Parts: sequence; C-alpha cells; structure tokens
Amino acid sequence: MALIVGCGAVGRRLAHALSSAGEPVRGVVRSPDSAQALAEEGIETLVCNLDEESLPPGASAGEAVWYLVPPPAQGREDTRLQGFLAGLQNSGQPRRILLISTSGVYGDCGGDWVDETRVPNPRVDRAHRRLDAERRLLAWREASGGEAVIFRVAGIYGPGKLPLERLRRGLPMIAPEQAPWTNRIHLDDLVQACVLGMRHGRDGEIYNVSDGHPGNMADYFNRVADLAGLPRPPLIDPAEAGERLSAGLRSYLAESRRLRNDKLLRELGLVLRYPDLASGLAACFRDAGGS
Repeated sequence: MALIVGCGAVGRRLAHALSSAGEPVRGVVRSPDSAQALAEEGIETLVCNLDEESLPPGASAGEAVWYLVPPPAQGREDTRLQGFLAGLQNSGQPRRILLISTSGVYGDCGGDWVDETRVPNPRVDRAHRRLDAERRLLAWREASGGEAVIFRVAGIYGPGKLPLERLRRGLPMIAPEQAPWTNRIHLDDLVQACVLGMRHGRDGEIYNVSDGHPGNMADYFNRVADLAGLPRPPLIDPAEAGERLSAGLRSYLAESRRLRNDKLLRELGLVLRYPDLASGLAACFRDAGGS
C-alpha cells in the first residue's frame, strides 16, 4: 500500500492519482477533521500527530512512503522528520521514502543556472530545516538499507495555490526588472513527478523539480492579476522593502537562481503538462477560475 504522510494540496492530488491507477493508498493526517475530509473523497486515512507519536506498528513496513510534511516553523532542524524516522523502529521500515524538500537549500546563486551538483548554501532558517531533513533521510538510508529519493521543489502554483488574496489586498511588489530569478512548478506536474520518482528515481539521488523556465515573482503576480481581473500590485523601490514587504517575501526576493530540470526529465521520463507559466496559469483559470 502507498503511504502518503501529509495530505495537503499535493498529498490529496497524489492520493487520487495513485488510487485512480489502481494502487491502494493510505493518507497520514494530523487531525480527525482532515481524516474525515479525505474519507469523504474515498481515501483511507490514519490520524497521527508526528510531533507527539509515531505511526502504529506495521503501518510503514515495506511500504512506499511519500513524506510531504513540512518541518516545524522554528529552528534549523527538522525535529518532525527526526521523530518520524525514529518511530520506524516500531512502525516498520519502508521500502523507499520520497522526501519533498525545497530548492531554497541552494541559497542565493546570483542568478546562475543550478543543477543538483551545486553545493547547498542555505541562508534562512526554513532552508536550513529542509537541508537538515535531507541529511537525516540519507542517514536513515545508510543505517536501515531502505531507499531514499529527494525532490528539491521550486515554488508550487496551481488551482488553490495562487496569490489571489494578496492581490485583492493591494499589497506592493518591486518592479519585474528589479526582481530576482525565481522558479516554479505546476501542482499537477509535481504530482506526476512524485508518482514517477517513486517508480524510477535512483536510490540516494536528488532531483530539482521545476518547469525549467525561470521567471520572476513580480511578473508572476502581474500575470495572475491580469487573468483574475484584479489590479496589478503597486510598485515600490527595493529600498522600501524592509518596511512594506513581509519578512518571508523579502527572503525570497533576496535570492536569485535558475533551476535546471534536465535530470528530472531524463531519468524519470516526466513529460510536463505545463512546461511554462503561461500554459500553467491558463489552465488554472480555464479549469477552476484560479481559485
């Protein structure tokens, strides 16, 4: 049985993709409310608060596990994954774990093209936590003999994952010509990659997950605004960012890199449904009005 640990936007779509292909699936969620919602969609669930407990005995033995749970909000270590891996002594060692990490572990690359050989250089705590998770998973692989695949994922967009509320609030942004390079992947293409990564990803390998067509955040917001019929964000000078942009957004704007996805496409055989932002956003608004 496929075991999806963490069933948010990506996990739910992944569960349905696997189920539609005839593969038995169980989703691990934190709350009874989340379990009820998944059950109503026909997905078997298991409630487990990973900060306080481990999976039940036998729940993960010999399974294919997608670990999609974000780290805790503070610190530089992923204590949540640490507890999950320790609990496998009781719940059973999986056959393979696919971990969702972030391209943020590379840090600021000055706009360079970046492949998986680039040495990580995280600059902010959230990226340190993700790199800590990667290292813990690889240590588990060495100690247990289980297999591990790591995805360094770019910014995810898609239905339900667009900055519509930010645009409605009229929050500012710097001009496109002043914005750094950023990278994106459509939600449905990430789900495709997750399926293929479990099947074809090489044990112990890391894959950049992006559409291979970098852009910038300001242009992204403008495109979404135009398609949604909303005003484009008012422009501010980067010197004003400290006062008018959130700390999280400032940290994203302080880093610039262009992700190569050659390895992802070549080794996993992934054919992107949305190979660029234009096609992906058009699908979002055509199919679901961007919600």
